[in-house]
Amino acid sequence: MTLAIVRTRAGLGLEAPEVQVEVHLANGLPGMTLVGLPETAVRESRERVRSALVNAGFDFPLRRITLNLAPADLPKDGGRFDLPIALGLLVASGQLPPEALDDTESAGELALDGTLRPVAGALPLALATRAAGRRLILPRANAEEAALAGDIEVLPADHLLEVVAHLLGQAPIAPHRSSCPSRSPEAELDLAEVRGQHQARRALEVAAAGGHNLLLAGPPGTGKTMLASRLPGILPPLTGDEALEVAAVRSVCGLPIAEHWGRRPFRSPHHTASAVALVGGGSRPRPGEISLAHHGVLFLDELPEFPRQVLEVMREPMESGTIHIARAHHERRYPACFQLVAAMNPCPCGHLGDPRRACHCTAAQIQRYQARLSGPLLDRIDLQVEVPAPSAEQLTAQAPGESSAAVRERVLAARARQRARGALNAHLAGGALEDACALGGEDRAWLAGVLERLQLSARAFHRVLRVALTLADLSGEPRPGRDQLIEAIGYRQLDRLLSGG
Repeated sequence: MTLAIVRTRAGLGLEAPEVQVEVHLANGLPGMTLVGLPETAVRESRERVRSALVNAGFDFPLRRITLNLAPADLPKDGGRFDLPIALGLLVASGQLPPEALDDTESAGELALDGTLRPVAGALPLALATRAAGRRLILPRANAEEAALAGDIEVLPADHLLEVVAHLLGQAPIAPHRSSCPSRSPEAELDLAEVRGQHQARRALEVAAAGGHNLLLAGPPGTGKTMLASRLPGILPPLTGDEALEVAAVRSVCGLPIAEHWGRRPFRSPHHTASAVALVGGGSRPRPGEISLAHHGVLFLDELPEFPRQVLEVMREPMESGTIHIARAHHERRYPACFQLVAAMNPCPCGHLGDPRRACHCTAAQIQRYQARLSGPLLDRIDLQVEVPAPSAEQLTAQAPGESSAAVRERVLAARARQRARGALNAHLAGGALEDACALGGEDRAWLAGVLERLQLSARAFHRVLRVALTLADLSGEPRPGRDQLIEAIGYRQLDRLLSGG
């Protein structure tokens, strides 16, 4: 047989479209031509495959070889095509029977001696292969990750010789069974360690219950970072599908998965991070921090220190829950359903309103510092809370605060009510939000007057309703009343202060 077709998959973000490796042997001067939009790493596979076949003891066909990676208009990169190309050459040259690769896909990079090296994005590849109903041959180092896909036969191998022996029926490879625990152990950060800060603790609970964004503003050393780091501990555990989505993003980025399995992400990029690092991109688009925080928390400490143009690129994904990256030759869409928790000082020196130390900033310096945060960005942050310096009595108090476990129980109960509506309150659409709140005529008139006095935008109005609905869920009320509306509006006062209102 002089023509062979081997199935594999490309890696396009979280997608893994099928690629057929077509190998044709023809008469003529020995040589190898690779077509099908291969990038540099794929073009170099010709030399890796040649050396791997020879060093493994196989005959390399001394004929005119044409390799086509179809579809031709799909970009291909990385070393994942080495193993399929090698198997295609063996089938085309008659060293492997073509039926051996029926219902089988493969991927893996080859060392010059035939050893299989791992590739990035094994989990999305396995999920796509499972959907196609086929088996998957992978390097052993990728087997545990691929097995997370569930109902799929993953065949792990360390060397090209093992793969060929399996396909010839000489030494079958046992399918890999995942040993990954349902949820990896982690050191719990407990809210009981936080002293005082009752309003901030309340806002943290509301944010967890409704999926709202949160801004903590206060002097240095008041516990803003400590509070933010406790948010994952009061969030509900990830569902199986959510855990797979989180793991798939980490897989594409080449990050370890097993030790983070089942955990809600907590990402905390430094304020020197670029816009590409935050939202993703590059010449070969990759996920950014907002995608790595998918179904988890993105914590931005020292928020005004981030360049303003970096913060502004988050506005659209904060609304849509996805990030669409378009380049001249690439287009990717990554999930970005994250909770933003930000912390900031009230002024450059950090001591504006601090009873412990006097602020030495001028009014112009304070205004420039606070103006680094745009109104549209603040409009998208539902809860804005001042975190004052705790008193000496609060710091030295021996009685611990309420534990994360107790708060989590209330959060779970509130989210159960939201699941009955079909969405978290933070993502509830306009019509469904109005129906869920069902404000009476008197409350509507009162709220209209408050919105007029505070000059809140239409977006801020809907976010006030969402927070009020979450407060009602936490208290077990069927719909928000005046008390919940007053508390929800109280969480919108900081944006007026920071924007000079």
